[in-house]
Amino acid sequence: MEQKRKSRKTILLIAAGILIVCGGLFYWSTRGNYESTDNAQVDGNIISIRSGVSGYITRICFDDNEIVKKGRLLFTLDTVELQAKADEAGAALEYARADLGIAKNEAVAGFQNSGSYSQSSKAGAQDVASAKANLENARNDYRRAGQLLAIKAVTQEQYEKTQTALRTADAAYSKAINQYKASLSSAGSFLTQAKVKSQQTALKLAVIQQREAELTMARNLLEKARVTAPFNGRVTKRAVQVGQYVSAGQSLCAVIDNEHYWISANFKETQLPRIKTGQKVEIKIDAWKGKNLEGVVESLSGATGARFALIPADNATGNFIKIVQRVPVRIRLNTTGRHMDNDLFPGLSAFVKVNTD
Repeated sequence: MEQKRKSRKTILLIAAGILIVCGGLFYWSTRGNYESTDNAQVDGNIISIRSGVSGYITRICFDDNEIVKKGRLLFTLDTVELQAKADEAGAALEYARADLGIAKNEAVAGFQNSGSYSQSSKAGAQDVASAKANLENARNDYRRAGQLLAIKAVTQEQYEKTQTALRTADAAYSKAINQYKASLSSAGSFLTQAKVKSQQTALKLAVIQQREAELTMARNLLEKARVTAPFNGRVTKRAVQVGQYVSAGQSLCAVIDNEHYWISANFKETQLPRIKTGQKVEIKIDAWKGKNLEGVVESLSGATGARFALIPADNATGNFIKIVQRVPVRIRLNTTGRHMDNDLFPGLSAFVKVNTD
């Protein structure tokens, strides 16, 4: 009987030993297919909302830590001065456009006047030719009258009439020439003025473009008096109150993107050779009990975390102590954070295990 007990005890011990050995072998075989770290945390987009203009806060349209949609109005600033500047810019633009219209009309009128005087100068040239012909006839008549007077074929009175006609024809010829020159001068003057007005229209077009840019800027500043959410998320860390004066660029609050999360895991440099992009990852969030997430290695940082420190360590100081460095690895979650708005927050601690098999 006692011998049976001893043999049974021996069998149990052998079975327990086999189980322990098998369990150890299984542990060591599976452990070699994973790289894990508890130096990990949930990460996400956190945007600091800043004022684009200076002014007094007139309204706050959200509660602290409220979930808002993209485009939701968050703050309104006093717009009296900004609206006045926009109206002023609009009036300046209308004035510039009216000024351009006047310049164009003056240019058109100048070209028309130049054309009119050009036609007058052509008529004046014909008048000059006619007056010149009359002058030649008067000269011939005067010369013949002088010859006839010498032989007493005409009276002294007739001779004096031809002399008067010659003087009149000469004066008419001089007048025609002066009128012709005046027409040419007026046509050239109006043409020059029209060209100047035409060139001024190009300058006034540039002024209009400047006024349009000023109006666009004024309207943009007016729009910035209404601060909206850049994306869906949770708005928090409100730093202002109604009636407070804020400057352009001053922080008003922060918005956390609650639809796009990832895990930032810091692996030891000795673990990196086995970690590749695309590998599956098991994720445990410390704040969650009984809930796990799945993810994929998305990318590895281009440097160790120490290189991004405000004051990176300098190993050339002489007091060198070798420390295992860690490299940030970004892990994409397979499940979006849309259904985890109230459960997942950037900064939560996590444990990750990368399947390197």
